[in-house]
Amino acid sequence: MSTRYKFGDEYKGYFATFAVVEWIDVFTRNEYREIFVESLSYCIKNKGLVVHAWVLMSNHVHLLISLKENNP
Repeated sequence: MSTRYKFGDEYKGYFATFAVVEWIDVFTRNEYREIFVESLSYCIKNKGLVVHAWVLMSNHVHLLISLKENNP
């Protein structure tokens, strides 16, 4: 059983990062940046995600995130 993506306490803050396969610069295109930002906004509004800070670079993303305490 994998434990790679499990969180010990989901209400603590976490640093999350991910890169595009082979570090391709996909986020240089407006359309792809907009998809990422819309997806992030959806998770904030509908999933209880709290984003403390984030940066979107040409081929990877860094996020400081947590969940709302009373998230249904």
